[in-house]
Order: sequence, then C-alpha cells, then structure tokens
Amino acid sequence: MASQVPPSKNPIPLADRPLPPSAALSEPADYKNTFRGRMTASKFADPCEAASKASLECLERSHYNRDECLDFFAAYRECKGKWIAQRKEDARKGRDTA
Repeated sequence: MASQVPPSKNPIPLADRPLPPSAALSEPADYKNTFRGRMTASKFADPCEAASKASLECLERSHYNRDECLDFFAAYRECKGKWIAQRKEDARKGRDTA
C-alpha cells in the first residue's frame, strides 16, 4: 500500500538535490530490441524505462516534491515523444514494428 505521507513543500538543500538528468534519458532505446528481448510479448515494454525509473528515483530522493524533478519529467516526455514518432514513421513506411 502506498504511503500516506504528504509530499514535501520545502525545497531540499542544494547538496541533497538529485543531479540533473543526462541527455541519454531523452533518447529511447531501440524499441524493436526492447520488444524482442522480452520472454513474452507485452504492451508494457518501454524503451524509455531508464527515464521513467530516473524520474521515480528523483521523487523518492526529494520526498515527493515534484518541483525538484521537473527536468526528469521533461526528459521522460521527450523520450516518449521520440519513441512514438519513430513507431509512426516505421508504420508509415511499412516496416515491421515488433
């Protein structure tokens, strides 16, 4: 069960803040390899899993203060946008998507 502790409204000290996300988090992994690498086909295979985990870890470190992790959320959104655009382009060109 999820914790009932409310999010922190106080900014965390500069020394304890999470490092900014790396540029690699904005790039999706090759989704074809991501899907092939799983034992079973799943709609939950996510080439942007690294960015997702990084944003959740940032929330944990900042005591769920969302304002401290906005860069991580933006990197995840950018990664997902690139992944969706890549899949659309492959579908448009008739390439195998999985």
